[in-house]
Amino acid sequence: MLDPFFAPIPILTEAVKPLCDYLSLKSLPLHIHEILFAFGFYHIIFEYLAPPLSSWFLPKQYKQLSYESKLRWNMHCASMVQCCNITMLALWTIYSDNERRNMNLEERMWGYTGAAALVQALATGYFLFDLVVMVRYLDVFGLGMLAHALSCLITYTLGFRPIFNYYGCVFMLYELSTPFLNIHWFFDKMGMTGTRAQLYNGIALLVVFFSCRLVWGAYSSFNIYRDVWNALHFDRSVKIGGTEEMMQFAGGRSLPMWLVVLYMSGHVTLQALNVFWFGKMIAAVKKRFVKAPQQNGVQQNGVKKKA
Repeated sequence: MLDPFFAPIPILTEAVKPLCDYLSLKSLPLHIHEILFAFGFYHIIFEYLAPPLSSWFLPKQYKQLSYESKLRWNMHCASMVQCCNITMLALWTIYSDNERRNMNLEERMWGYTGAAALVQALATGYFLFDLVVMVRYLDVFGLGMLAHALSCLITYTLGFRPIFNYYGCVFMLYELSTPFLNIHWFFDKMGMTGTRAQLYNGIALLVVFFSCRLVWGAYSSFNIYRDVWNALHFDRSVKIGGTEEMMQFAGGRSLPMWLVVLYMSGHVTLQALNVFWFGKMIAAVKKRFVKAPQQNGVQQNGVKKKA
């Protein structure tokens, strides 16, 4: 399926081509304008739209926030727009891109479609923006968030070799849980902690996070592990097939071991983090809505029960 975004800008394509050729990012020049568009779009939201709009619509709540909380608020606004956009686009691509749907092993590993690459490019642009913000405000967001932004940017950038173009849309569905996480955070900052609205959102967050990150994530990780194993063990002198257009960047169908280790270790780490985060989310919801048990008229936290 062709890229539905506007056509590449020749001057940008030619400007980045030498570097992309050197780094073996063969399909990136066709999508550099989309990466830069996404970067600029989210930067404008973070820097120029979220602060005045939040002050206009929620003057009391936003203006009383600390400097650090305002930065986090603005980042959550950009994150909300990104996760809604990228998941809708990923779902649309999975549903509409017949070429992608019918990919064989070689095509899933080294194949390319413009629509799937668009999802990858817009995600890369967001992670580039994310990295810049984490570097600028490292004292606010911390090293953990910086490492997350950097690892996501490297992973999606390397996809322009191209490699795992098929799986870009698949793992973007992780972001289906992010709107609920952002809303949960906004409720806390708006003085709505412990309300029914936050309870219902918290339940939705746990259900969606478990479904898309733990169940769907484990299933998709198994699929990519299987494809990598099969790709490492099949005879490359015998071509499985694949359309010429879809395999236009495949070249020698290289799969260097450093790339396998990088991707696979990243997936294992992310799945472990998803389990850890899920436990933290359960604890956070319980903290807000499950009352501490009482013993002999005294709560466990030491506060005496009222008569």
